[in-house]
Amino acid sequence: MFLMQIGPYRLVNNLVLAPMAGVTDRPFRALCRQLGAGLAVSEMVSSNSLLWGSEKTRRRADHTGEQEPRSVQIMGADPRLMAEAARYNADQGAQIIDINMGCPAKKVCNVSAGSALLKDEPLVARILEAVVAAVAVPVTLKIRTGWDRTQRNGVQVARIAEASGIAALAVHGRTRADGYTGEAEYETIAAIKQAVTLPVIANGDITTPQQAAAVLQATGADGIMIGRAAQGRPWIFREVAHYLASGELLAEPSNDEVEAILLGHLEQLYHFYGERTGVLMARKHVSWYSKGQRNGAEFRRLINQADSAARQQALIREFFAQIRAREGLAA
Repeated sequence: MFLMQIGPYRLVNNLVLAPMAGVTDRPFRALCRQLGAGLAVSEMVSSNSLLWGSEKTRRRADHTGEQEPRSVQIMGADPRLMAEAARYNADQGAQIIDINMGCPAKKVCNVSAGSALLKDEPLVARILEAVVAAVAVPVTLKIRTGWDRTQRNGVQVARIAEASGIAALAVHGRTRADGYTGEAEYETIAAIKQAVTLPVIANGDITTPQQAAAVLQATGADGIMIGRAAQGRPWIFREVAHYLASGELLAEPSNDEVEAILLGHLEQLYHFYGERTGVLMARKHVSWYSKGQRNGAEFRRLINQADSAARQQALIREFFAQIRAREGLAA
């Protein structure tokens, strides 16, 4: 297992939970850290100062009781506003500022933010230099391999990042035009790793421990970033960590453990958001945890109709009791 250094912070391993809008809130970040992630990056926070006081933004940047280092991702296209957003979040306790230049969502790219910035390398440089100069904490960057397959300029952007003082670089192995379709390509990540000396973190289609090892081997990257594969499977981090350290696959969690992890996750969601919003937020997570389970569709329908924490919890206990009963009959 490789350790990774970001500024003054030596991570316990080189496995990073990717920032995901609507997913990587404090309860999910804490759970993934507990289950083996060395770093967990917050949902992106807009650099628009009008949003800083909103409840949604405050929740996104809430790191109360979280393991260090605490990383907050900011998004925007104006160097001055991005610098202000970085200062604001550092003042609120962020120990790492991460800049989003990788999001492919139209609503982000339409305001020339996220991966749209990859089309304007001089602006990339101005934003990175402004943010690095604005804060005393390390600044990291998330990018894609380029705007589209004819403009894979990830190497050039990586060199700009290094020259600007960026402390680490995460690269999703797709262009903005690819969205999340097709398969991630790792050749550009390998070229980026060869071109710069700062830590490079590979991202995209890493769904198993074997794939994590293969991507590290293919790219020479210093770390792995996992996003969608952790949804409903937060224990993927301990599985990857175990495999990288030993070459052996860790046993899948038992249904009893999955039930305990899910119920614990939901308890934290209810506490963090309040019961009403927590129940709504829990629905997508329950859907991910139950994916592939027998009678999962009916279970998810009932969960989505449940309007209280007690009802959701009762449905989950009943669902896992049925799984245990079937396993007992099959034994």
